[in-house]
Amino acid sequence: MALKTKRSGGGGGGSARILITVNVLGSAGPLRFLVNEDERVAAVIHTALRTYGREGRLPVLGTDLNNFFLYCAHTGYEALNPWEPIGSNGSRKFVLCKKPEDASTAEAQASSAIVRKGSGSGSWKTWINKSLSFVIPSH
Repeated sequence: MALKTKRSGGGGGGSARILITVNVLGSAGPLRFLVNEDERVAAVIHTALRTYGREGRLPVLGTDLNNFFLYCAHTGYEALNPWEPIGSNGSRKFVLCKKPEDASTAEAQASSAIVRKGSGSGSWKTWINKSLSFVIPSH
């Protein structure tokens, strides 16, 4: 399988455009789109999320690129640095994964929700019940 590259512009000297494949964890099929070889990894994640959402794919991922890691499909042990050029590693196949949400972040969000609600709304009992069921594992 040959890699497709296309020079942007008519003359020379422009950066090559490359066809990349991004597999989204949990999605049915890969995304394929052209990017500049010197485009940053963060911009590629943004393009992948925008393309994914525009196609109406499931599960819904959101649009915050800071919540995702991009890995090379062949050497996927370390996430790519968001500031490095996408063409620097030589790969054209990638995997997009959502960052894991740790329990402390979930608890912080829950506690900020109760502060926003206020004490007079009566929903604090619901929040307490949900919080206790979140913290105490069931049998």
